[in-house]
Amino acid sequence: MDEKQQQAQAEPGAFRALLTPHRSLGPGGFLLLMVALAAVSFVTGMVFLMAGAWPVMGFLGLDVALVYLAFRLNYRSGRLYETVELTPARLTVTRVHPSGRREQFECNPYWARVSLREWPDGRTDLRILAQGREHAFARFLTDAERRDFAAALRGALLEARGGPRI
Repeated sequence: MDEKQQQAQAEPGAFRALLTPHRSLGPGGFLLLMVALAAVSFVTGMVFLMAGAWPVMGFLGLDVALVYLAFRLNYRSGRLYETVELTPARLTVTRVHPSGRREQFECNPYWARVSLREWPDGRTDLRILAQGREHAFARFLTDAERRDFAAALRGALLEARGGPRI
């Protein structure tokens, strides 16, 4: 959670967190995977080509292209991020989609409540409830990360309201 959460101390009670989806395969690993997949497909395709089954070569090339496309789409969705900014006067959650479209939820921190719903199967749902509205966020975090972030945000809200530092 440390790499996902950055606290700004510009003013007392200020809290800022940047939430990003986790991608386990970095650019170097992706390149290595694609080179290995292309090499294995090429060697396999050559074996089939020499055996007279030349159409197999095209299907193996199609497989490599589809794997590449699937990873590119996955990396594109990984550009989604959310920021949570809290000052004593305002709580703002901003979601920036891969397309650049922004969604923003703002409320007074005195009215805000962090809701972490636990489902029977262990999944969690993180929301902010304020003034009759609710906003779901951090959906791409793991359940453990959501629990940690909910605790951190609750503590920051308490501090922003002028409560004790814990």
